[in-house]
Amino acid sequence: MIRERPGFVEALLAAVAGRRADLLPIRWGRMAASPFGFFRGAAALFAADVGPLPTCGLDVQVCGDAHLLNLGAFAAPDGHLVFDLNDFDETSRGPFEWDLRRLAASVAIGGRSAGLGDGACARAAGAMVRSYREALARFAPMRVLQLARHEISRGAARRPLAPIFVRAARNTARQLLARATVRVRGGYARFRTERPLLRRIEPAASLPALAALGAYRETLGPGPRQMLDRYVAADVAFKVVGTGSVGVEVYLVLLYGNGPGDPLFLQLKEEDATCWRPFSRSRSRGETPHQGRRVAEGQLRTQTVADPFLGWTRVGARHFVVRQWSDHKASVDVRLLDRGAIEGYAALCGEVLAKAHARTGDAAMLSGYCGAGEVLDRALARFALDYADQAEADHARLRKAIRAGRLKAIEGV
Repeated sequence: MIRERPGFVEALLAAVAGRRADLLPIRWGRMAASPFGFFRGAAALFAADVGPLPTCGLDVQVCGDAHLLNLGAFAAPDGHLVFDLNDFDETSRGPFEWDLRRLAASVAIGGRSAGLGDGACARAAGAMVRSYREALARFAPMRVLQLARHEISRGAARRPLAPIFVRAARNTARQLLARATVRVRGGYARFRTERPLLRRIEPAASLPALAALGAYRETLGPGPRQMLDRYVAADVAFKVVGTGSVGVEVYLVLLYGNGPGDPLFLQLKEEDATCWRPFSRSRSRGETPHQGRRVAEGQLRTQTVADPFLGWTRVGARHFVVRQWSDHKASVDVRLLDRGAIEGYAALCGEVLAKAHARTGDAAMLSGYCGAGEVLDRALARFALDYADQAEADHARLRKAIRAGRLKAIEGV
């Protein structure tokens, strides 16, 4: 049953309270592009729908925004490429069902975006849940260190991942340097300005972001801190990223190590409180007051290998997570998931999610609750189709609000 959503526009605006109003038209435009785009930008709406539902009481470190584009390939510290969860803006301690429901819904919405019928979408969502269950059953008896080392790498990649790893291999720091900067004297570079998505910040105005790197340095371990000390900051820019993140402050810092051929990009991304906070059972205990730290620590708990430059800081009163910008990162293009590929890709996503939950929860209890039969697979496949209907109805509501002038949108950016 599709919810009617009284106060729909007000709910969308409440989710972005305090963000930069001049950038919100880009957000609404990206959400208006498709039902999947809407789903990406409406994590708070999903949390409001799912957060109050009954759960079994088994908590894990949830990604909080587990959808098809928030899993992807990236470089491990030694340079090899891995496939894992890669977005943790909404991470928190919470029921495993939150992640499983959101990932299942994204499979159905993504499948419809690729032109697939509901039968294929339901089978793909069911395949994801089945893979999640079966992976939990494998992980439950594993030794702690064996589970901690489990990863999906390029060497073991199956067909649906091959194009993602190819794109990730091409996404190097030097390519970013060519795309985002212009050359200046001595072979060094500075950021381009390409409004509204990228804007170079003049040196005097960049001082708060650069000063924040001092506190960030203290959040790193001795090894990464030693590496960071070999680099010198050269330029700063403001960047618009993603869909759900549009409106927060995001700074890119270009640093150089051993000459102009040794660039390092750091991203400082402002973090709000997670959209799941109103529904969390652990609000009053064990919650860090620093939102950047929440994100960084959630990522470290969940990923098999993490960015060595992952840390956190403040710029003024605002909380930021700090990490490398696009270190060989790439994700799937949902429009290209044909009928043969979506089930395999969804199954891989289910395995990755199970690995994250097994690392941060009780894998045996999770496996026992999910069971060996297909009851959960079928239930979440039905949920996925129902929520795909909801996302399409909400997407239509958004476009209607834009046409009525209640929200201003810039589309195609």
